[in-house]
Amino acid sequence: MTTKPGQSTDDDAATYDAFKELVNMTPSRIEKWLATDESREVGQKNGGGESVGHKSGRHIIDILGKKKADLSDDDYAHMRKVIGYIKRHLAQRPHDVEHSHWRYSLMNWGHDPLK
Repeated sequence: MTTKPGQSTDDDAATYDAFKELVNMTPSRIEKWLATDESREVGQKNGGGESVGHKSGRHIIDILGKKKADLSDDDYAHMRKVIGYIKRHLAQRPHDVEHSHWRYSLMNWGHDPLK
């Protein structure tokens, strides 16, 4: 892990802590979820293929499988993206959560709001 100008290892530590707090699904749970039709039905699709969130879920599984010392700059950048996404979407909580596209989308990003 290298730090960029203006970025400190404290930033990485805060990112790591926030990521671990917000991503509340295990790698195996995310993997099982990503295999469902519900997971594939939600999210923004670039070019009609895999959604951004679905692709993110696969990267999250990879990150969760690494030791902290082995995380790359790209991993930390993705972790910051995941944190931002989850925080923004938690603020938009609908009334009916359990079977909502809102929940399914968050689960693609490793966060189950019912957990």
